[in-house]
Amino acid sequence: MALSETLSLSIFNFTPWVIFFPLIGLLINLVFGKRLSEKMVGFIACLATGLSFILSVALLVSLRGNEEAIRLKLADWISIGGFDVSWTFRIDTLSTVMMLVVSGVGTLIHIYAVGYMHDDVRQHGDIGRYRRFFVFFNLFIVAMMLLVTADNYLMLFVGWEGVGLCSYLLIGFWFEKGADGVGNAQAGKKAFIVNRIGDFGLLIAMFIMFGAFGTLQFDQVFSQASGASSGLLLAVTLFMLLAVAGKSAQLPLYVWLPDAMAGPTPVSALIHAATMVTAGVYLVVRSSALFALAPAASNVVMWVGALTAIFAATIAVAQNDIKRVLAYSTISQLGFMVAAAGMGAYVAAIFHLATHAFFKALLFLSAGSVIQGMERGAHLAVGHSAAEEDSIDPQDMRNMGGLSRRMKLTFWVYLIGALAISGIAPLSGFFSKDEILGAASTQSLPVYVILTVSAFLTAFYMGRQIFLIFSGKPRSISAEHATESSPIVTIPLILLAVLSVTGGALNLPGVHTLGSWLEHTLGAGREIEFSVTIALISLAIALLGLILSWSLYGRVTLGKNGFVDPLSSRLGGLFNALQHKWWVDEFYHTIVVRPYTYVSTVLLGEWIDQEVIDGAVNDVGGLARVLSGFTRKFQNGYIRTYALGILLGAVAIVFYIILH
Repeated sequence: MALSETLSLSIFNFTPWVIFFPLIGLLINLVFGKRLSEKMVGFIACLATGLSFILSVALLVSLRGNEEAIRLKLADWISIGGFDVSWTFRIDTLSTVMMLVVSGVGTLIHIYAVGYMHDDVRQHGDIGRYRRFFVFFNLFIVAMMLLVTADNYLMLFVGWEGVGLCSYLLIGFWFEKGADGVGNAQAGKKAFIVNRIGDFGLLIAMFIMFGAFGTLQFDQVFSQASGASSGLLLAVTLFMLLAVAGKSAQLPLYVWLPDAMAGPTPVSALIHAATMVTAGVYLVVRSSALFALAPAASNVVMWVGALTAIFAATIAVAQNDIKRVLAYSTISQLGFMVAAAGMGAYVAAIFHLATHAFFKALLFLSAGSVIQGMERGAHLAVGHSAAEEDSIDPQDMRNMGGLSRRMKLTFWVYLIGALAISGIAPLSGFFSKDEILGAASTQSLPVYVILTVSAFLTAFYMGRQIFLIFSGKPRSISAEHATESSPIVTIPLILLAVLSVTGGALNLPGVHTLGSWLEHTLGAGREIEFSVTIALISLAIALLGLILSWSLYGRVTLGKNGFVDPLSSRLGGLFNALQHKWWVDEFYHTIVVRPYTYVSTVLLGEWIDQEVIDGAVNDVGGLARVLSGFTRKFQNGYIRTYALGILLGAVAIVFYIILH
């Protein structure tokens, strides 16, 4: 065997270490972290994910030239009769791309978090949680890497549940903060509960597959699927769509993701860019063989994605919280990916997933830099009261303005991220979004129109955000004194900005590097030819959105009555509806939360629990009390009473013997 082949095989044998590295990192910090300095805790966490990234690169390089899937069995798991599920890792062209995105972007977010959390734990007054944060952060990478390297649906489900757990732990990281001291805890609980609905869908899909095929291993399921009935495949894929709606925040289960902003900003970046929400898109693409055999389900997937894209984009237009704008932007961009997968444009979906990871991580981390810059500005300002400082929300864009002069580096990287997600050429988002629009133009004209309008709204709300944050004059004392972040925060931003600019090279028109790579796993899919017309239309739409946002927000200042959004007077009641997010949360509260609360507290709690259950227990206790009161009369301590009892007992025994 050639040396290169031996080396390649040895590298594939190290595949489990993409999970073991971050697992070891979290265990070291969990066990020894209290005796380590902050710098050492952060270094161990970053080193763990960095080594996972290096190994992922090595696996991708080793796979080149012989792109057939490699399966590496680590250990047996469940073996009952003919049913066998093992801990087996799958190294193919799709999993290596996902490994690179998760570990690469995840490592940059970890490095950023070292500097960000140093200030954040002091801002919240609990330095001891620094170590806990990185334990949870490494665990997030472990779960996501397990999900994307799994060779069967049950192993994938373990990672699927793992990222759900980590999101709960990190969204509610400051659980005692937020509205009424429970707001953050409520946000974590909301994410956990909504995701359980999606998890139910994936579980049912697995039950159906196991019942029909007797296996959950990918290749065996896909090979038998061609002989399955259309009804069975429709059921499996639609239940998978329910799982996707929960994990990737699609209609109608998207409501948890905006509330996830309660977590520290690095958490938002990791959830939105490299983990969690990308899991649903990956599930559809990994199961493309099933969706290809269920065109009706694929059509539903396409429409769910398209409607989610435009619905979330409309809400983002009117939000004032810097992170909530980006949250609804993520929901919208995930809609693009899901729509692409529904159209069978699986390469376009993964392409946009990768480029979105670059510029969305950049945007969230840049937003975190802005937030901490505002907080530092509030502390540095002089001549104002502490009450005035506390009243300034550092995440409200209405309190910002003029930050391009105070935070120049953050401004430039934020601008790059905004232009990339808006689809401005030649940045990465232009190429990946153009592929999706190109697929839609040949697949469904209504979907193409919906996605094009969504692209326009994307450019508009990103332009609105840029102008509100960075242009004009400062609109608060925090903005007047804001300062730039430290290099450990800004260096990852620069690297992500470079990726946001150059990421389109992954799948340039005419070259299709990513498409050629993924076809070894996904098969020779439908090629999406570059259309100059579609590209020019999408570019013109993006520029129009930016120009319109500049005309409205380019010179916004504070009026006599404070900040007045220029859109509010133009849209009237519609703007109010957008600000209230179409009242979807209120609708769910009315039809789901309130009835559930009534049933659990009034019916189950007050009537069944207190009247029926407690009443039955109390009645048993009352009966025992009556009986004990009666029998207590015979236990009075008098010898004559006991002697009489013995005599009566003896008479009863003699009488019984005579009768028988």
